[in-house]
Amino acid sequence: MHGELVPVGGGDPVPLVRTRLVVGRREGCDILLEFGNVSSRHCELTLIDGYWQVNDLGSSNGTKVNGVKVKRSWVLPGEELGIAKHRFLVEYDPPAGSQPPPPLDTAEDLQMSLLEKAGLARPERRPQPAPQSPKPRPGAAGNPPPGRPTTPEDEAFRWLQSDDE
Repeated sequence: MHGELVPVGGGDPVPLVRTRLVVGRREGCDILLEFGNVSSRHCELTLIDGYWQVNDLGSSNGTKVNGVKVKRSWVLPGEELGIAKHRFLVEYDPPAGSQPPPPLDTAEDLQMSLLEKAGLARPERRPQPAPQSPKPRPGAAGNPPPGRPTTPEDEAFRWLQSDDE
């Protein structure tokens, strides 16, 4: 056994028996939490170098460590893991003489607002712009203005910018 999740407020501890565990409401999950506010595949716990890391799997109601909403985070011994509205103390013994793992700086966490991290706001739907190729401007190198004939330099510049091999 690699530790356990101890429900805050009482209940039977959940043993952490493998080094990778999926937590969720779906039957095939390693740790089954049959509550309506827990996503079918809510989060994943992974033991890395003796420390547990949690990764939210796109859950509807979020995953928190010590009350802070996270996408991915270390969960150190004695810290609180929140899965939707359910809270657990994570109890385990890290390797003797080991240093705590380095902080995780993920681009997703850096884009999340403080209100989102605290669970007080829904995630913003940030539109992802479709990549577009730049449109040639008249007068730019390789694109003479209308009425001016192209020069060999214009043709060479256009050839260098083309994707053809």
